Amino acid sequence: MNSFDVVIAGGGLIGGSIALELAEAGMKVGLYDAREPGREASWASAGMISPAPESPAMIPHMPISLGSVALYPAFIERVEKVTGKSAGYRKNGALDAILTGNVREELSTIIALQHGVGLRAEALTAEQARELEPALTEEIEAAIFRPDEASLDNRVFTDAVLEAARIKGAKIFAGNGAGAIWREGRRARGLILEQGRAEARWTIIAAGCFSARIDGVAPYAPVFPAKGQMVALRCESVNLRHVLWVDHTYLVPRNDGRIIAGSTIERTGFDHDVTAGGIQKILSGAMLLVPALEKARIEETWAGLRPDSPDHLPIIGPTDIDGLLVATGHFRSGILLAPITARLVAEWVTKQKVSLDWERFSPMRFVEASRRQNA
Repeated sequence: MNSFDVVIAGGGLIGGSIALELAEAGMKVGLYDAREPGREASWASAGMISPAPESPAMIPHMPISLGSVALYPAFIERVEKVTGKSAGYRKNGALDAILTGNVREELSTIIALQHGVGLRAEALTAEQARELEPALTEEIEAAIFRPDEASLDNRVFTDAVLEAARIKGAKIFAGNGAGAIWREGRRARGLILEQGRAEARWTIIAAGCFSARIDGVAPYAPVFPAKGQMVALRCESVNLRHVLWVDHTYLVPRNDGRIIAGSTIERTGFDHDVTAGGIQKILSGAMLLVPALEKARIEETWAGLRPDSPDHLPIIGPTDIDGLLVATGHFRSGILLAPITARLVAEWVTKQKVSLDWERFSPMRFVEASRRQNA
């Protein structure tokens, strides 16, 4: 049986970032994944670092979103220095295109929301937007420019974070996932694995949408999968500089010339199937935004499973089981929130206090809601 200071269930970017933070703090860390680490939601993402709320319901995200954005440059620098690998980081901003509707009212509403939560956003005319991105459709009416948004190559970066954690001393075990929390009364002793057990003073559940399948976790993290289909395109005549949005379609340029197009949100369970309807929806949005992509080559299609929660907010923090913490439910913001999640969890483990209020995201909110319903 392996013994650690901390055991982590889940080897995506969230679990890997936590492992790196704790290993750098001098702790003995064991990370366990049922598959190859980094090959689930982190691998399937578009890699956007965007704190902009997609709706007013996402405003509770803002403190940790802005905190994570502030941490990202130094976090990337640390990982690149340790591993010698580039994160594919691009900070050129994002353009949100408006094609139809009451343009003045829509611009005013979106700009007011962005400014209200402390983000920079600028209204652009169609001509100004096309000056920034000549490939944009001539049907564009106006746009919103968010200069502080960024993206990275999530596949490369997730692998680099895991490698950095290994270099710093974390032990990473592939193909041996957690089946249950190992408990003694109100204390977590570690993980019961598919093969054996791992003992630790601290147990952290960071297994994405699979977290609730670990016995004993569901009351604290009732997460479920939200499938997102994606397409990688390549088009020599299109050279995008910015992340582009229209409605629910986005285009994310990579340093290698690819353009990542997404995405769908589907409640279809643990289903990784790529469907004709899903890809057609993405491609239609992409070509509406950038008509020249009609001639793009489709280099790859895939689907990933985001970890969603009943209130669509992350689940981060300690539980009423001594030594058990949860870090999942990040939904569409796993890449964005990786640095702040790792920082807060590491602070709790090492100091039993945190530098940012995370009460809104406590796993205990679900336990307490269940108690109220059953009272």
